[in-house]
Amino acid sequence: MSDTDPKNLREAAGLIRSGKISSVELTMAALDRAKASRERLNAFIEIEEETALAAAQASDAALASGKALGPLHGVPLAHKDMYDRAGFVTGCGSKIRATHMATSTSTVMQRLEAAGAISIGRLNMSEFAMGPTGHNFHHGRAINPVDPERITGGSSSGSGAAVGGGVVLAALGSDTGGSIRLPAACCGVVGIKPTQGRVSRHGAMPLSFSQDCIGPLARSVEDAYLLLQLISGPDGQDTTCAAIDPPGALTSDLSSLRIGIAGGIFADNLDAETAKGVEIAAKVLADSAQSVTAATIPDFSAIAELANAVAMAEAGSFHFDWMRDRPEDYGPQVRMRLSQSLAIPAPIYLRALQARSIMLEQFLDAAFAKADVLIAPTMPFVVPLSADVDVGSSPSMNAVTSAMTSLTRPFSYLGLPVVTVPVGVSAQGLPVALQIIARPWREDLAASIALHLESRLAVPAFQSMSTLNRPAA
Repeated sequence: MSDTDPKNLREAAGLIRSGKISSVELTMAALDRAKASRERLNAFIEIEEETALAAAQASDAALASGKALGPLHGVPLAHKDMYDRAGFVTGCGSKIRATHMATSTSTVMQRLEAAGAISIGRLNMSEFAMGPTGHNFHHGRAINPVDPERITGGSSSGSGAAVGGGVVLAALGSDTGGSIRLPAACCGVVGIKPTQGRVSRHGAMPLSFSQDCIGPLARSVEDAYLLLQLISGPDGQDTTCAAIDPPGALTSDLSSLRIGIAGGIFADNLDAETAKGVEIAAKVLADSAQSVTAATIPDFSAIAELANAVAMAEAGSFHFDWMRDRPEDYGPQVRMRLSQSLAIPAPIYLRALQARSIMLEQFLDAAFAKADVLIAPTMPFVVPLSADVDVGSSPSMNAVTSAMTSLTRPFSYLGLPVVTVPVGVSAQGLPVALQIIARPWREDLAASIALHLESRLAVPAFQSMSTLNRPAA
C-alpha cells in the first residue's frame, strides 16, 4: 500500500504529521481518484479541486509553522451534497437547489474542519434524500463499486460509492429510514446511524426533523467511530441536539455483554445467505460475549406505516412552497411521493408521532430484557439489481424498495443507535451486512461489537476489490 493510499484515517493523518507525505500529495491523489472514478462510480456531483488544494496547502503551511493539529489534519474526505459550507453550493441532489449558495457552515462541517479535514467535493445522493435505492433523476444513479449492475442503496448513494470504491476513506451521510445503513450494506462498508439527537443538524438539509440523523460511512469501524466522535456533542444552534458528550471509547472486552438475536420481522423471509450471515456472526460472538440468545421483539407490523406517516408529513411541510410554486423541477418519483405526503391528515401524523415513545418503551423493555445489544440483518436479501428497482420499468420496484427499508426503518422511528458492518460475501461476491443495535446513547457498545465482528470475520473482498478497481494515483 502506497503512502498516497493509507489504509485508515489515523494512518493518513500520521503520515502527514510525520512529514512522510504532504497534505497536498494526499489530496491530489484523492482528487485524481475522484476524477478517474466519475464514469465508473458517478459518486460526485462536484469535485472541488481548486479549493481542496488551497486547503491542503494551508494544512502543510500550518504543519511547517508548528501550529496545533487536529486528528484529521490535512486528510481529504468528501460528503453528501446536503451540508452547508459558506461560499459553496448545497444542492441536495436536486434541480431546485442546484445553485443555492450557502452563507454559513453547518455544525458537522465546522467540526470536521476544526479537526483538520479537507473536503474534495459534493457527493451524489437521492434527490432531497428521498429514495432507498440511490437513483437520482437529475444526476443519474451512483454506481456500486462491487457490482455496477447492483444498486448502491440510498439516499447516501455517493457516500457509499466513494468510500466503497476507494476514492476517500470516509464520508458523511444522513439517515432517516436507512439512508446510511443501506448504502453501507450495499457497498460493503461500515455505516453508523447515531442516537436521535446525538449529532447537530444545524446547516444540514432537513427531510424529517424528528427522524433525521447525520453519521459517517467508512472503510473500517474505527474510522467511522472516529468521525462520529468528532461530529457529536451539544450545539446551541440546534435545540434538538442533546446536551450529551460525544460517545466514549470502544472496548475489546465483550465478556460482560449479552447479545440478542433479533427475531420477528428481522428473521422472517430472509434469503439463505443473509440468514447464514446472522448465524455466523452469532457463533463468532458466542466465543467472546457473556451470552448470545434470542431476543423478544414486539409486534412491528404497523411500524413501517407509522414511520412513513411521520417522515412524509414532515417532508411535505418542508417542501410545501416548492411543490406549490415549481413542482415540475422535482424528479417524477419524488414529486409523486411529496404529492402523497401533502394528503396525510394532521391527526394521523400526530398519532404516529405520539406512538413513538410508547413503542420505544415497549421495545426497550422486551428486546433488551436479556441483551445489551441486538444483531439483525440490514436488508432481508443481498444487494438488488438496479433493474429490479428502476422507476417505470420494474414491476417489482415497490415490493423491493419496501422490503429494503423494512429492517432499517424501525430503528429510525425509535431513534436508536445502529452500526451496519459487512460480515460476509455471497456466492455472487456481494456483501452481506448486519445491523448492531444498542440502547440510546450506547453507540460505543454497538461499535465495539461491530469492531469484534470486523476483526474476527476479516471480510477482505471489498477492501481489496476497491484497491484493484481503483485507478493508480
